[in-house]
Amino acid sequence: MTRAYISGTGFYVPERVVTNAELATLMNTSDEWITARTGIKTRHFAAPEEGTIDLAVPAVEQALEAAALTVGDIDFIIFATSSPDHYAPGSGCFLQDRMGFGEIGALDIRVQCSGFVYGVSIADQYIRTGSFRNVLVIGAELQSTNLNMTDEGRDVSVIFGDGAGAVVLSATEEDRGILSTHLHSEGKHAKHLWLEAASSYTQPRFNKEDIDAGRHWLQMDGREVFRHAVVRFPEVIREALEANDIALDQVQLIIPHQANLRISNEVARRLGAPSDLLYSNIQRYGNTTAASIPIALAEALREDKIAPGDYVVLAAFGSGFTWAAALIKW
Repeated sequence: MTRAYISGTGFYVPERVVTNAELATLMNTSDEWITARTGIKTRHFAAPEEGTIDLAVPAVEQALEAAALTVGDIDFIIFATSSPDHYAPGSGCFLQDRMGFGEIGALDIRVQCSGFVYGVSIADQYIRTGSFRNVLVIGAELQSTNLNMTDEGRDVSVIFGDGAGAVVLSATEEDRGILSTHLHSEGKHAKHLWLEAASSYTQPRFNKEDIDAGRHWLQMDGREVFRHAVVRFPEVIREALEANDIALDQVQLIIPHQANLRISNEVARRLGAPSDLLYSNIQRYGNTTAASIPIALAEALREDKIAPGDYVVLAAFGSGFTWAAALIKW
């Protein structure tokens, strides 16, 4: 049986580090307030000349090097982002051109915080069916240029950061790789975490009225997001384990989407798991949306937290609402 396994990982964050103290000069907040509510101490913001693709390229280069592959070995590109460089075409096409990939397919997906796990699931299916041998999956986000850095927007703006992570999924016949993926959505909650404008409901699509009303800023009902996240995270993690007859105590590491440290701690409590079973780096990077899981995965590998034969769970929850998990035997 052919499976997909992660043959290489990489990540990149911009050089500029933004502290909570710096944000406190822009809005009525403080290091204590942000830390208590999110666990975040710093995040990285892109330079004016950097776009989403500029963040993705070094992450992809690292992943290819780790997999001992070149651009010529990649059969397909899957690019997960909610902050593309341009409205159209997709970021995958720009990446294909920038890095000199062959005339391979490039698929953008917009599943926000769950985007990377959705991308892994798509790549897994292509590899299992024999369509491709090596698929590149990227999660890249540049959120800082669309954050409302005022008192009105502080509940959202203090959370997000910029960054990119990438993996190469390759075919194997060995007893390893992606065991299963599990994808869900519940669109009736979409407006609890959404970006209302620009919208196809308005003419013209980009207009001054929406901007003046602040509809172009990301809007979030934090209480509702928290309430659903702490249910859906453990639910989908258990679903993945039960589908493969794996017990929680057999899992070496859970890598959740880095949404909020309070959410991760509550998920660990509800799972009955030690807090260190859930990997966390949100303290340094903030919420990097689709990039958070591949960044965390690459860091966990660098820190030797994953060894061959380990069971690792990737789990995400976010806008949509969407949630997802992947169980991996390393």
